[in-house]
Amino acid sequence: MGGYLRFANPSALHLLFLVPVLCVLLWLAFRQKRRVIEQLGNLELIRKMSVATSPRRQVAKAVLVVLATTLALLALARPQIGTKLMTVKRRGVDIVIAIDVSSSMLAEDLKPNRLEKAKREVAGLIDRLQGDRVGLVAFAGTAFVQCPLTLDYGAAKMFLDYLDTDLIPLPGTAIGKALKVATAAFDKRERKHKVIVLVTDGEDHDSKPEDAAKAAQQQGVRIYTIGMGSKLGEPIPVSNEQGQTEYKRDEKGEVVLSKLDPVTLQKIALTTNGKYHHASQGELELQRIYEDLSKLERKQLQTRKFTQHEDRFQLLLALAIVLLVVEWAMTDRRRVWR
Repeated sequence: MGGYLRFANPSALHLLFLVPVLCVLLWLAFRQKRRVIEQLGNLELIRKMSVATSPRRQVAKAVLVVLATTLALLALARPQIGTKLMTVKRRGVDIVIAIDVSSSMLAEDLKPNRLEKAKREVAGLIDRLQGDRVGLVAFAGTAFVQCPLTLDYGAAKMFLDYLDTDLIPLPGTAIGKALKVATAAFDKRERKHKVIVLVTDGEDHDSKPEDAAKAAQQQGVRIYTIGMGSKLGEPIPVSNEQGQTEYKRDEKGEVVLSKLDPVTLQKIALTTNGKYHHASQGELELQRIYEDLSKLERKQLQTRKFTQHEDRFQLLLALAIVLLVVEWAMTDRRRVWR
């Protein structure tokens, strides 16, 4: 046990300015009372007549109120001193979610577009996880780890928010590269309890995704795929130099249609004994994937020991309450012996 003093809610310390304000108000109250007494007649005579009233006790009661207020405000800031050793055991699987951020994900056959829909799906999946580590891989013409495997779901969702089609300058959709990067993100010593969730429209550009899926399967990885978009195809909106929205065109000037390739995604999933799901406007496929993940064998993947700051506001709050009780019980009258 040890450590330095810190405040879990430091913004509450700004309220300490109320202490000098309270002191001024009490001083003004005493001053106003004195003025009223002076207006009634001779000050010394009135004091003798009110001999049972103790000015010192009145001041003491005011001091108790000020001290109690100060302690209560400090308690509100949640002072923490020292650390506490805790042991956390978890059972789960490691999940790497690979998300397509190529320009074709801007197609609007899923609202508001494929990428935003995918991000919402993934965020919903992360919210459902319990004890599983999760990581993120972003890919377009190449791929990289956006967020390494972590138990901090809040951090994972923060990295998820940053995903955008401008994140990777190399155009294209290299699903094979994405699967290789995602597979490398796992602990190579672990032969199971590893899952890749691939979220893409499936328009691969010669990156040999089926070979990458076979390599992943040999590493004990199971792949679930989510197809974004429609088979009929959808134009890809782009902004021109004037900031106006147009549609992407090929070298012949014809509008490019981005079509979902479910066959490739089905083959990838089947290669690793996973499943393919087609994204819809609802979240039915999200629930199905979570149900699939929840059925997988789990083991104790890691035991962590970490320290947590211990709250010490309880003592300050208790002292503040005691002072207020003493102030309430204290009378400003003194005993007069006759």
